[in-house]
Amino acid sequence: MTTTIRIRPATEEDEPFLREMLYVSVYVPDGAEPPGRDILDSPGIGAYIKDWGRPGDFGFIAETEDGLAIGSATARLFQADRPGYGFIDEATPELGIALLPAYRGLGAGTKLLQALAEEAMKRGYEALSLSVDPRNPAVRLYKRLGFVEKGMSGTSAVMRWSLKET
Repeated sequence: MTTTIRIRPATEEDEPFLREMLYVSVYVPDGAEPPGRDILDSPGIGAYIKDWGRPGDFGFIAETEDGLAIGSATARLFQADRPGYGFIDEATPELGIALLPAYRGLGAGTKLLQALAEEAMKRGYEALSLSVDPRNPAVRLYKRLGFVEKGMSGTSAVMRWSLKET
């Protein structure tokens, strides 16, 4: 499949799509039953999208040339008393990324992460972090871009991407 991918900034109007992408981002191992959609209303997962567009939030949407939204990458700061799963510190935005399965492997994830990194640097951030199940194939992409594992949070690896080296 040859598809031209465009990247555009996410807006508050994208919240329904970002919510869908949050669900898509929940890693489900082969053969496992996916969680119910009510997981998006849990305090831990829901914190990544609740009130999207608040000061400090930023992100991007990947679209096909005909305007079909196929993925997103977002970043949000968390506080130490209410950390995200990939929390490192209050000065490091935590990112979330997801692509519709049919559009994986086409370079959209790399483009989304590059756009997020450029915006983070413009905003003065030195790093981005994330949380990922070590079995998730996306770990290869993260390592290729320079993410380094910093520890575990439950069953997920916490990874940090130093933007000074990007």
